[in-house]
Amino acid sequence: MKLRFTAILLSAFFAAQAQPKSPKTTMPQPAKLVNVFLGSSGDHGQMSPAASYPFGMMSIAPQTYPNLHMGYEHNAKVFLGFTHNRMEGVGCQGSGGNILIKPFLGTDPAATKLLKSSESASPGNYEVGFSNGIKTSIAVAQNAGIEHYTFPAGSKGFMIDLSHTLANRFVAEQHQLDDNSLSGWVESGTTCNAGIYRVYYYLSFNKAVKFVQAAEHKLIATLKNTDTEADIRINFSSVDVEHAKAGINNGSVNDYKAKSQQAWNDILGRIVVKGNPEREKTFYSLLYRTVQSPYVVSENDGSFRAIDGSLQQSKDAAYNGWAIWDNYRTQLPLLSVTYPERYKAIAQSIANLYPYGKKDYATTHEPSNTVRTEHAIVVLLDAYRKGYPIDFSKITDSLINEVDKLDFSHPDKALESSYDAWALSQILAITGKQELSDKYKQKALGSKEGWNKDFKDLTKNDVDRMQARGLYQGTIWQYRWFVPFDVKGLIELTGGKEEYTKQLDRFFDNDLYNHANEPDIQVPLMYNMTAQPWKSQNLMHKYAVDTVVQYYLNDNSRGIDPFVDVIYQNKPNTYVRTMDDDAGAMSAWYVFAACGFSPACVGWPVYYLNAPLFPSVTFKWTNGKSLVIKTDNYTDNRRYIKQVILNGKKLDRNWITQQEIMDGGTLVFTTSDTPVETWGTANQWVSDINMK
Repeated sequence: MKLRFTAILLSAFFAAQAQPKSPKTTMPQPAKLVNVFLGSSGDHGQMSPAASYPFGMMSIAPQTYPNLHMGYEHNAKVFLGFTHNRMEGVGCQGSGGNILIKPFLGTDPAATKLLKSSESASPGNYEVGFSNGIKTSIAVAQNAGIEHYTFPAGSKGFMIDLSHTLANRFVAEQHQLDDNSLSGWVESGTTCNAGIYRVYYYLSFNKAVKFVQAAEHKLIATLKNTDTEADIRINFSSVDVEHAKAGINNGSVNDYKAKSQQAWNDILGRIVVKGNPEREKTFYSLLYRTVQSPYVVSENDGSFRAIDGSLQQSKDAAYNGWAIWDNYRTQLPLLSVTYPERYKAIAQSIANLYPYGKKDYATTHEPSNTVRTEHAIVVLLDAYRKGYPIDFSKITDSLINEVDKLDFSHPDKALESSYDAWALSQILAITGKQELSDKYKQKALGSKEGWNKDFKDLTKNDVDRMQARGLYQGTIWQYRWFVPFDVKGLIELTGGKEEYTKQLDRFFDNDLYNHANEPDIQVPLMYNMTAQPWKSQNLMHKYAVDTVVQYYLNDNSRGIDPFVDVIYQNKPNTYVRTMDDDAGAMSAWYVFAACGFSPACVGWPVYYLNAPLFPSVTFKWTNGKSLVIKTDNYTDNRRYIKQVILNGKKLDRNWITQQEIMDGGTLVFTTSDTPVETWGTANQWVSDINMK
């Protein structure tokens, strides 16, 4: 009997084992791979581990001593408190840093030293413990944040500085106290102090506090001695205090964390990469940086403040917080591919700057912190050609007025301004204004005379000197390539394809290229117009993952002691010293390189191909479509393209269109360890000012 029972059990066991198991469906968790401390030490990207939300203007971060651009230094032990917004990696000695809150023990805030003893963070939350027993746990969901504080027994409270900024001038503030809440608005200078922005806030304590005026714009809120825990909830609005108050979420810090983690997984999971685990972490840490801004500044009811301070209504989300001159070549094109349902509103928000008095930097009534908007015309042309609706009829006069006021007085300005003049000529042609279009095309062509004057002769002794001849952030060598709308004309100016290729060789062979800033970040792609496109494939791989030599930092000319290392690393002191991430501009460059395609010329919906950094990359869109990018014979160091097949058909070209990407399907690369000199040499896409 016992043997029979045992046999039955064994039979049942093996039968169960033979049953097909239903696969476990687990949601992707890319947020767990993000290192929010990447670029947060020294002048290596100017990033912070702030608790933030995708495209949200609430960003709660520690303020450390001594002061750095991002307000935080990873190696610092001394903390000054926590601030509630910042624009990541944008230079000008940092940006944001409003409403500093410092927890303290005893009765004198100045007597409390906050010395870091432990620290952890991930997308949407930040935690720190101090040697005096105070602990802080912070989380952000949309424009709302929560700060949970744990204290030792005894006297305690918070010092609140409403006039604090990182580096921008404090302008004004108004506040109101009501039992356990504080509300009002703060005005500060925008990034580089070019304009003024106002943020409305509502801040509440979950415990009874006693407010005392400590100094002008500074308050002290004391807790009861018996309180060992306290929550501060804070919400921002660009509209008014009432909307800020309505946005307060009464959930716990864990509730905020869960909501934020879900949002980050959704936004980062739009691109799924599979391959080298360490490379995956770097990829998602950099993709995370590309979706910090611009900010959603409209409310759920559609209300928002325009850049003239007026109250407006919008059916779609309204965005602000621009760094267009920095990221129009990389970050914004990446958003157009990865988040099309969101980019429609982003592009319309850029167009909507014009009716309300757009400036190159900022107005005196910005609804959020912002940087600069040069080349918005190029972005609008690019968006239109990618299928995003732009009503040019409403803003044509403003676009013309902007181009008429462009600066052509310096060599670099002349090239930059010519790009906008070209974009305007294209828009005017699209809208049927051919005579005007021809006028601005001629204005763009005027760059040829300036190029011959300042950039043709490479024998002068200042061609490798930073800021020579009034240049802004580069050398003659670096700026001379910036004619993205007419590379065909540039090739002719250099003396033809053979000479153009020789000059590119000289540029890269002598490490004249500068990846510490944006003036020449498109140049690694510029062999794609030559008989040697394999050199661009090599350079995209090299500057993304290999050891490189970089002589040109943002504060010097070519000299001794160059940077010799890998630029993109998953650590606090990544990047070249003095290299800004510029609101996701440099991170987006890497993301594009990792995926296997990069913008050929913003203004045209075309991308050049390179070997991906992963064996599998998948774009997933909300409309149900997806693009799977595979590399059949992948290795981490294989960088040359042998063959590309799109949806079963062999590509005879080294470029792909926005429409082909967004239509989805499968893009298959076959790569090689050595250059395949014939691939990509036929059917090349070369920008030409005469193209329509």
